[in-house]
Amino acid sequence: MEEPNVYVYNALIRGFVRCSSPVSALRSYVTMSRSHVEPTSYTFPSLIKACALASAIGFGESVHGRTYKGGFGSHVFVQASLIDFYSRSRKIKESKRVFDGMRERDAFSWAAMISAYVRVGDMDCAAILFEEMPEKTTVSWNVMIGGHAKAGDVESAASLFDRMPGKDLVSWTSMISCYSQSKKHREAIETFKRMKAAKVSPDGVMMATVISACAHLGALKLGRELHLEMNRNGCDLDVYIGSALIDMYAKCGDMERSLLVFFKLHEKNLFCWNSLIEGLAVHGHGKAALAMFHKMKREKKIEPNRVTFVSVLSACAHSGLVNEGRGIFESMTSDHSISPGVEHYGCMVDLLGRAGRIEEALQMIQAMEVEPNAAVWGALLGGCKLHRNIDVGGIAVKELMALEPENCGYYLLLTNMYAEAKWWSKVAGVRATMRGRGVEKDNKGSSWIEMEGVVYEFAACGASHPQTEAIFSVLVENP
Repeated sequence: MEEPNVYVYNALIRGFVRCSSPVSALRSYVTMSRSHVEPTSYTFPSLIKACALASAIGFGESVHGRTYKGGFGSHVFVQASLIDFYSRSRKIKESKRVFDGMRERDAFSWAAMISAYVRVGDMDCAAILFEEMPEKTTVSWNVMIGGHAKAGDVESAASLFDRMPGKDLVSWTSMISCYSQSKKHREAIETFKRMKAAKVSPDGVMMATVISACAHLGALKLGRELHLEMNRNGCDLDVYIGSALIDMYAKCGDMERSLLVFFKLHEKNLFCWNSLIEGLAVHGHGKAALAMFHKMKREKKIEPNRVTFVSVLSACAHSGLVNEGRGIFESMTSDHSISPGVEHYGCMVDLLGRAGRIEEALQMIQAMEVEPNAAVWGALLGGCKLHRNIDVGGIAVKELMALEPENCGYYLLLTNMYAEAKWWSKVAGVRATMRGRGVEKDNKGSSWIEMEGVVYEFAACGASHPQTEAIFSVLVENP
């Protein structure tokens, strides 16, 4: 075009922004200015967004000045864009100054300012502004729920969610993700069921999140139902849903289905490989886990990371593959330039300890390049218990008592070792130490069971289940 007009430039700038090419959008504006084509109010929202995407703070500030010079400083959409621009640049005071200077505010402007506070983590100011908002929109509700979720404030997010008059897919997704990220997987599944009852159809992101929650709870039946539902609806098995299914089946012990999903996927990411290798390792298929690791390396499409090596070394430990584990541990540095972390040393100590090479495991700990933590010493103590090596076990317990003095498990493990050796005086000594330090046996462990699509949690000495009396009566009748 020989002489493109302002409408052409506006379309071009907006197009570049939508295509995530903000620098090209800014260049188009420069060309437009040099061609003496005057901007309109439709020019600035896209242009300001381009400045935000490109982190061009100075450019954005000059555009802000240009809006006043051109008489567009009072336009609502322009001002809302400026609020968003300054908040993305972490200049919350400038955002508030623009907001306070607005003669008229629409719902988009209020939502933009609330989002600005949420973006910088100031949920108190966001909440005050939200309550002052004349007419709350779905977007503003979602912004607040998402902000509380990001801050880990599950109670505030749930309170807003329950108050929200009309929930859309974003609302449900935000709340379910909030529960999942806070490890409240049962609540995530219950919220998903409420969403289904409300006739809201989930998308791929939602399905992946719920399937992940099923994995953590061991809710295999519900996970299978979701998988079947996706198949019936003709949903494409993309890498995100596929990786979630692989992980869910692996964590629930259904390795056959996990492998089936894995080999059906056309595209596999690192999480897919890691989930499958870890699942095989945990369920005692050490050699199969090693075979998958070597297959991954042969294909040369994805490089293993630190998590991959933890899973492979764990597989070697569970299957007693000492030589293979040593070779893989050495290859981390030599072939993949990954320095072993405390978690990798923990796997090696566990491997050597299970194989009865207690002294060798102790030497590895003493030669570690990083400070050993409780997991490393705990792995050594586990090997000592297995092979009744009380001397090295005592060393491990002393280290563990210094690292975690209130953890009763290590004390109890040591007393069991002394009791097996009939060293009753030492048993009494450890128990006296526990009493002196105020260490008591706790009951933090809990179990889940899935029945008819509902996951129930049971804790030792707990009575939260509605049928507790009936359950206890069965135990009384069948001692």
